[in-house]
Amino acid sequence: MKYDIIIVGSGPGGYVAAIRAAQLGRKVALVERAEAGGVCLNWGCIPTKALLKSAQVYKYCRNAEHYGLHIDGEVQPDMAKIVARSREVAQTMSRGVQFLLKKNAIDWIQGFGRLTAPGRIDVEGTEYEADHIILATGARPRELPAIPVDGVHVITSKQALTLDRLPESMIVVGSGAIGSEFAWLYATLGVRVTVVEYLPRMMPLEDEEVSKTMEREFRKLRAAVLTSTTVRSVCVTPEGQCEVEIEGKKGVETLSAEMVLSAVGIQANIEGIGIEELGVEVERGKIRVDACYRTSVPGIYAIGDIVPGPALAHVASAEGICCVEAICGLNPAPVDYTTIPSCVFTQPEVASVGMTEQQAREQGIEYRVGRFPFTASGKATAAGEREGFVKLLFDADERLLGAHMVGGSVTEMLAEPTLARRLGATAHEIARTIHAHPTMHEGVMEAAEAALGAAIHL
Repeated sequence: MKYDIIIVGSGPGGYVAAIRAAQLGRKVALVERAEAGGVCLNWGCIPTKALLKSAQVYKYCRNAEHYGLHIDGEVQPDMAKIVARSREVAQTMSRGVQFLLKKNAIDWIQGFGRLTAPGRIDVEGTEYEADHIILATGARPRELPAIPVDGVHVITSKQALTLDRLPESMIVVGSGAIGSEFAWLYATLGVRVTVVEYLPRMMPLEDEEVSKTMEREFRKLRAAVLTSTTVRSVCVTPEGQCEVEIEGKKGVETLSAEMVLSAVGIQANIEGIGIEELGVEVERGKIRVDACYRTSVPGIYAIGDIVPGPALAHVASAEGICCVEAICGLNPAPVDYTTIPSCVFTQPEVASVGMTEQQAREQGIEYRVGRFPFTASGKATAAGEREGFVKLLFDADERLLGAHMVGGSVTEMLAEPTLARRLGATAHEIARTIHAHPTMHEGVMEAAEAALGAAIHL
């Protein structure tokens, strides 16, 4: 069968691209070997947030006395039920994607897709043709030789989503978003957690103040955080205990835990899909593309985790829309990679966009900082979530360079500074925009005022 556009992979990049192509009047097919919605909806973003919500509710129950409430008896997490709820949430969202595809008359082709020639793709023995083929095959957890994954004792994020019981102890290797979220989840539910990070600080991609704050918050959970530490080997004893040899500030040591979670990044799914045979250029494990996501082979495109750039669901969606609109001749503006919002859904949450202080210094950019601590926020105090702050960086012309936030619900607040940065808003414009009171969002206004030396509540 002949299509205008075939998309391989139904994650946030693939299904969004498919819907946009259908909206523009193209005949579209979507190839998927697993569930609709890809890893994000089924084994990543969505089910993880469901688990984290259960842990948050558990934390509220444990601290009910702080809010003037008394709970008779002891509140205990039921891991099987927590996971069951998470899986139902994921399935609900996957069904929603299937509904949208059907509503937009997009053909669903189940199976593994492999390019056989420009404009041709084989799916489980059946060949399909299209003028344009977009690869959106996503990524999988990266595995290191020193940390051999067996799926039982040494696991990745996928297995961490479906544990039927809580281990007594867990070593989490890697403190990026995935590692930090799972470390917070299990530490909150009572597991003895140790986080091992190769780089000098936790959440190493975040602003340094954010990293230091979150390291303190993890230690409040009685989770150990070991930075500047390398995992040399992991082995499982006959008794099923994980022995982890590390090298860090104290030299070589051996840690022991019931389970090890490897969260050392992701690897693009580009093997076996036919790109080698067609000569599609690859660099450092990612497919090379131009600003419209064309590969080196005419008619073949790539988006999402398999191309250079942040491996984030919302980035893949933006790339998919840009790619399809370029194919359809709409001349879209390129994706702005300097204004990509980033979130970590621990408690407190972490949210950021734009430059960190370190990046501004390295680039020789003159900047000023405005901060607002949530200890001064009425809404944060009433909610019992006074940890954290809003930190805004402005250039010499008072335009927003970056925003870095730690606190309750800051991931929901991130859209404002993201839009402000995209539009080139100044500190004065943010400070003079009336924010509703009492809200956490007032922290953005207050931080802008602080940068101008006009803070009212500090």
